[in-house]
Amino acid sequence: MDPFQNRRWVIILSIIAVAIVMVVRLLYLQVLDDKWANRSEEITHSEKSLKPSRGLIYDRNGVLLVEASQVYDIYVTPDEIGETDTTKLCQIFDLTREEFDKKIEKANSYASYKPSVFIEGMHKDDYAKISHFLPELDGFYEERNTQRGYPEHVAAHVLGYIGIISKEEYEKDRESENPYYTMNDYVGKSGIELIYEEELRGERGKVSYLKDRLGNEKEDLYSQNAKAGENLYTTLDVNLQKYGEKLMGNKVGCIVAIEPGSGEILSMVSAPFYDPELFVGRDFGKNYAKINEEDSLKLKPLINKSIYNDTYRPGSIFKLVQALVGMEAGVIQHNTGFTCNKALIGCHNHPTPNDVGTAIQHSCNPYFYQVYKRLIQRGEDPSIFKDSRLGIEKWAKAVRSFGLGVKLKTDIPGVKTGRIPDAEFYDNEIDRGGGLYGYGKYSWAFSTIYSNSIGEGEIGVSPLQMANLAAIIANRGYYYTPHLVRKIGENGEKRALYQEKNYTVVSPEHFDPVINAMEQVVENGTARRAQIDGIAVCGKTGTVENKADDINDHSVFIAFAPKDDPKIAVAVYVEYGTWGGTWAAPIASLMIEKYLNGELSEKGKEKEQRVVSTSILYKNQKF
Repeated sequence: MDPFQNRRWVIILSIIAVAIVMVVRLLYLQVLDDKWANRSEEITHSEKSLKPSRGLIYDRNGVLLVEASQVYDIYVTPDEIGETDTTKLCQIFDLTREEFDKKIEKANSYASYKPSVFIEGMHKDDYAKISHFLPELDGFYEERNTQRGYPEHVAAHVLGYIGIISKEEYEKDRESENPYYTMNDYVGKSGIELIYEEELRGERGKVSYLKDRLGNEKEDLYSQNAKAGENLYTTLDVNLQKYGEKLMGNKVGCIVAIEPGSGEILSMVSAPFYDPELFVGRDFGKNYAKINEEDSLKLKPLINKSIYNDTYRPGSIFKLVQALVGMEAGVIQHNTGFTCNKALIGCHNHPTPNDVGTAIQHSCNPYFYQVYKRLIQRGEDPSIFKDSRLGIEKWAKAVRSFGLGVKLKTDIPGVKTGRIPDAEFYDNEIDRGGGLYGYGKYSWAFSTIYSNSIGEGEIGVSPLQMANLAAIIANRGYYYTPHLVRKIGENGEKRALYQEKNYTVVSPEHFDPVINAMEQVVENGTARRAQIDGIAVCGKTGTVENKADDINDHSVFIAFAPKDDPKIAVAVYVEYGTWGGTWAAPIASLMIEKYLNGELSEKGKEKEQRVVSTSILYKNQKF
């Protein structure tokens, strides 16, 4: 064959081979590889998501608690950074090299060819310092956004905070039926912001447009406006919340105040607390770490103790439940008396408890030992072990009707059940956190568990449940589920769930002797410091024992007022505050007086001065 012909066929075949390679590569890029297919499509046609404004949050009287202010987010596309001097970038953005590398690493973990948030929430003053550099920085650009603000600087645990969606949250959303988020969205992380995320976030809008190869928008093809998130109107009274935080300054514990006639939470204070503004903007990470690092006393300021600490023992406030359950079961009557036999269980000196009222007024331990014994050992089986199993099951069922040992169907994220031990609990030796519990089936009886009679032992109750207990007694036997949001949107209605009455198993007539006794606790008993001129306060103190000799007991108090037309129910728990009447009772009375009267009497002001000027942070502090 002619050599020229050979060369021609070689050239033709080479061209065909190259063409085949190019076609295959083009097919891969445009059809098989989604990443590059999407990128190539965006050269001529693109779609932009429009972020909705997040809803605002108000208190029960229309006071703005959470607002939205304009800020700037800095975005980065790692693939476009190029050869820019890293040291220069660190100087511009005021970052250490380690901080810079972590941010780039995070951006790469999402998608190196797509923009993601590099610095969030820059205020205009900070943005002004770097804005003139941005046009010269390949791969970086800014976008206006809105950021949460807290004009009242209170209720951090309740309101919660928002932050950039995590990779795990984003991937979970992608797998849902109706994906919503982009990689750079803000989402609720805790509190109301978390539980009402769907209502607050709004609905996205979008713009479909054409753009040239340089990325310049040329023509809008279609647009749909974003719909702002719903505003929330909470049950909180901001003035009462502020006052509660003032009273709990330099203390550990919490306050929960509820309106008995609605279940609306008026105040929820967890101490130590912090300014919610600390969890806003570019300093969020530093502030979060700082709060944790400075917690040398292990006071756990980031935890909402009102709901999280469901292993708090209630102490003597639980005697109210024992009395009510005992009367309903018929093991005692309102006029049943017992001697104060200190050989059974320790007690202090007081008049003989000839009836339920006197026993409650003077908080007689042996009296409620006898009540609990009758509830647990009812003589239904000749074996004391089997008899105790039968008794504790009936007892636990009755106690749980008070919202104890069950998870309240509330709108507070992280709410816990507490612990009301039953037969299964004592049958099985299980590590339930904090130690092993359980003795084995038919290996325990009343004599093993008698400390439950006075609210000690294995009983665990959250402060929210304690306040709800006070509301139940105020209502003579029922409660509305405690909740934080009154309505969603200006014209919204309260959820039907929060309008239902939840009844205990105890008949209304059994509450009167208990309520009368609670009034006497304040007037002539262990809670005299809770007295308020002109207001009939009904309360019960509790002193929760610490096993170690060198650690103070905890101060507990629940109350409601006024007696005949209750407007507020309160629970106060002061860790290491010793007697219930020493600190918890006066704090509760100040909350009640402030809420009902709007101001304090001279007597109240003296009480306030004593509370506010006292720091209780140490386990063995002397008073």
